[in-house]
Amino acid sequence: MIYIVLIPLLLACFIPALSKLKHKIHTGIFVFFIPFFIFLYFIRFVGDGFSPVRQTYQWVPSLHINFDFYLDGLSLLFALLISGIGALVVLYSIYYLDKSERLGHFYVYLLMFMSAMLGIVLSDNVFVLYSFWELTSISSFLLIGYWHFNERSRYGALKSLLITIFGGLSMFGGFILLYVITGTASIQAMIDQTDIILNSPYLPLILGFLLLGAFTKSAQFPFHIWLPDAMEAPTPVSAYLHSATMVKAGLFLVARFSPIFSNYEWFLIIVSIMGIVTLCWGSYMAVRQTDLKAILAFSTISQLGMIMAMLGFGTQVAVYAAVFHILNHATFKGSLFMVAGIIDHETGTRDIRKLGGLLTLMPMTATLALFGTFSMAGVPLPFLNGFYSKELFFGSSLDLSEGVGSTAHMLAQAIPYLAVLGSIFTFVYSLYFFFGIFTGRKQMDKLPKKPHEAPFGMLAAPLILVLGVILIGIFPNAVNGTFLTHAAEAVFGNEVVTHVKFWHGWNAPAFLMSLGVVGLGAILVLTRNKWSGVYNFLPGKLSANKLYDSLLDKTDVYSNKVTNFYMTGSLRLYMAIILGTTCIVTYAFMIITDGFTIRFNDLAPVTAIEVAVTIVMTVSAIATIFARRNLSAILLLGVVGYGISILFVIYRAPDLALTQLIIETVTVVLFLLCFYHLPMMRDRGETAGSKAVNTIISVGFGSILTLIGISAHSTDWFGTISEYFIKTSHSLGGGDNIVNVILVDMRGLDTLFEITVLGIAALAIFSLINLKNNKGAK
Repeated sequence: MIYIVLIPLLLACFIPALSKLKHKIHTGIFVFFIPFFIFLYFIRFVGDGFSPVRQTYQWVPSLHINFDFYLDGLSLLFALLISGIGALVVLYSIYYLDKSERLGHFYVYLLMFMSAMLGIVLSDNVFVLYSFWELTSISSFLLIGYWHFNERSRYGALKSLLITIFGGLSMFGGFILLYVITGTASIQAMIDQTDIILNSPYLPLILGFLLLGAFTKSAQFPFHIWLPDAMEAPTPVSAYLHSATMVKAGLFLVARFSPIFSNYEWFLIIVSIMGIVTLCWGSYMAVRQTDLKAILAFSTISQLGMIMAMLGFGTQVAVYAAVFHILNHATFKGSLFMVAGIIDHETGTRDIRKLGGLLTLMPMTATLALFGTFSMAGVPLPFLNGFYSKELFFGSSLDLSEGVGSTAHMLAQAIPYLAVLGSIFTFVYSLYFFFGIFTGRKQMDKLPKKPHEAPFGMLAAPLILVLGVILIGIFPNAVNGTFLTHAAEAVFGNEVVTHVKFWHGWNAPAFLMSLGVVGLGAILVLTRNKWSGVYNFLPGKLSANKLYDSLLDKTDVYSNKVTNFYMTGSLRLYMAIILGTTCIVTYAFMIITDGFTIRFNDLAPVTAIEVAVTIVMTVSAIATIFARRNLSAILLLGVVGYGISILFVIYRAPDLALTQLIIETVTVVLFLLCFYHLPMMRDRGETAGSKAVNTIISVGFGSILTLIGISAHSTDWFGTISEYFIKTSHSLGGGDNIVNVILVDMRGLDTLFEITVLGIAALAIFSLINLKNNKGAK
């Protein structure tokens, strides 16, 4: 399975070469077969008898970091969406992107993103999942900023990167805490230790970190602000990232960890509230937009909120409805993004105020948009898949008050009303999108291009997605038992049995809620011009984007002030800050952890030569402070270094002595060369205060090093490593000379780097000698 995940990333290496042929054959034709064959690989797992598949490939086993891939119903659903929608997006891009574009860059970024998303949904190891998670942020940054010459593209790419990376780092903190608590990096193994996690004092912190990562990635309020600006990306990118992949990663994270937190009341409360608020706010703001992709962006926000809310409900029906709507949303939203791209491509504008009356000019596009928008609106028709999951959403919202605690009871009473409110505005923006483009008066004078129907190649991808909308609507149970129930069971943690049907009777509460949505929504659509002034009050001048921009600007300003405060060009100040901070932090940590341990027993006898060498080094170090000439200070400093070499010889470490001797020689020579070009040392007129600071830092830093050395020798927390070498030198290294085995086998890398250092020093000495000889020759 690792090959399936990494194949897009590996084949991306060949795209730059293939893109050179783009004037003869579009680069997308080569790329299309990659997601297509990945889709064929995963589609074979679909069926009633599916059982999870696990594969492990070692990476860094000592740190519990391995490529552990786990394919269950949930990951299968996402893998099919990533590869299937990915293939259609590439097909669409062949006709959407001109050959004059930087196609090599585009498809490299797209394949990188595809690998990252497959890695997220298939990884069972939290650290590997995090690596792929951040790769999606980086690759989406490159895709959103593809048209980098456009300032808005750069702005949208940076905003998405900052917000999602912020959430990703928070999520990583949650992963680390889970790893510490459970002792495993496997998600499935963590699920087996649910009781340990739920009883941990770090549970609120873990939950907060994980949900922050999920909410930022899936554009939940108030982190939703990056998604509309990400619409500056080419339409194929928008159709891929924001209908089936990137924005679904947060939903996947919540779904994957639901078996752990589903019994924790605050998980249900937070996720439900965040989802339902996002649904209402996103649908409300979508009606305000005039750019087609902006309408779809806020509609995506609202749909993501709806799915998140259902995952928060946590009931069997709600979980099934959530995974069902993930599938439905990918079909109708992907097709609508492509329709918006077609409108832009064929008319030259995405401004809905300039559009209208295109039904007769673009009948095929209008037909595709009709099915997509009406499915998104949840219109009660049996051939629209969106209606089924919307009905299940309403039904699950009505059952929340059963079996919940007192804290969640009031919320459960309010959620059905909020669900209807959000769905009403969903109905409004869906009809606003369709009728605003295809009905009404033609405005040909406002269009940059004369509109006409798109070529069939551009219509093929949205047509396939719309066929998915219709077929799932007509035969919902065809996808029910084959893989949707498997996905729901992976989230719910138990068996899920659900039979989907269109008609539940006239008195069914969910159907009555749908009728109310259609009725009230139709009224709001017809009277939109009369009530649209409400946006002047809500949100009015309030804007999360302004807050984001202000925070970014103020961060730059204060960062500059802080940087300018200490970046003065003074080496003395830099050293004072570094050494002072090191002293304070180290002292504090040692005191808190009771790390100072001083014992003088079991010490080797001190010989006269050791005392003599130490006295010489001490006197030389002190004399360096009072030296008034560069040459004197360098030579005195060299005496200290050579003294260390002598101590290494005394302690029978000839390799270290040789290394120290050579490096010290080169260092002294280089110092002489450097100081030759510097002004002579002089009294800088330091005040008594600055001298006192110098003294405190010097004494403090020297003392902490001395105390650490004594404490390290005095502690007996761990057994000496020498015992390990004595026992294993023969069995592991195959030698009886313990020192040789240590140098060659046990610490082979250390020895290699020592040799490397010696080699570099030898080259430096040779260069200096050669330089001197050349000067003498001249």
